[in-house]
Amino acid sequence: MTITITAFERSPDGGMGLARDTRVRWALEEAGLRYEVRPVSFSAMKQPAHLALHPFGQIPTYEEGGLALFETGAIVFHIASRHPGLLPDDADARARAITWLFAALNTVEPPILELATAKFAEGDKPWSKERMPLIADRIRHRLGQLSDRLGDAEWLDDAFSAGDLMMVSVLLRLRPSGILNEFPQLAAYVARGEARPAYQRAFADQLAFNTAPPSAADQG
Repeated sequence: MTITITAFERSPDGGMGLARDTRVRWALEEAGLRYEVRPVSFSAMKQPAHLALHPFGQIPTYEEGGLALFETGAIVFHIASRHPGLLPDDADARARAITWLFAALNTVEPPILELATAKFAEGDKPWSKERMPLIADRIRHRLGQLSDRLGDAEWLDDAFSAGDLMMVSVLLRLRPSGILNEFPQLAAYVARGEARPAYQRAFADQLAFNTAPPSAADQG
């Protein structure tokens, strides 16, 4: 069955890998799975056809036969559960990898997203300048804890897993802020993730997708 994911018709980041479809692309590449990408415009994301796949009108979505999924954590977990390469065979190690996947989304990412919201959506508010340092400090606190746990290890729990895939993806969102560079071990950890051939393929594909000239059909 063909796997189809949705992605921004034109990503706000210009194809720099920060949109969440990159996480799904990466997981599919790690698993060696072929897939197709259906572009979705911002207006189409709010239409009934897309809302039937993603009730919150976002991307990505994942379709395979009669199965339709949304939320990158659920999609990556589904891919990792059904195909080798992203979760260990040992039951305890598998559970730890899943724990790290959830930790990336539930503990590490929220303040990082808050920083982006404060900068781009609330930057004109009178209280924004006071709030930004507070958010940055919360991020640094989390990164300090994560760095202490990682130590000198290559990955979070022995071999690379879906937990590392999600954690690296989350940390990449910090690169424009410069905060990641304050934690050399985490910066090196992210670089190792980016160096994986599967990530390189996923990044190249989404960059090409976002920089390709519009087709005649796109232009109407």
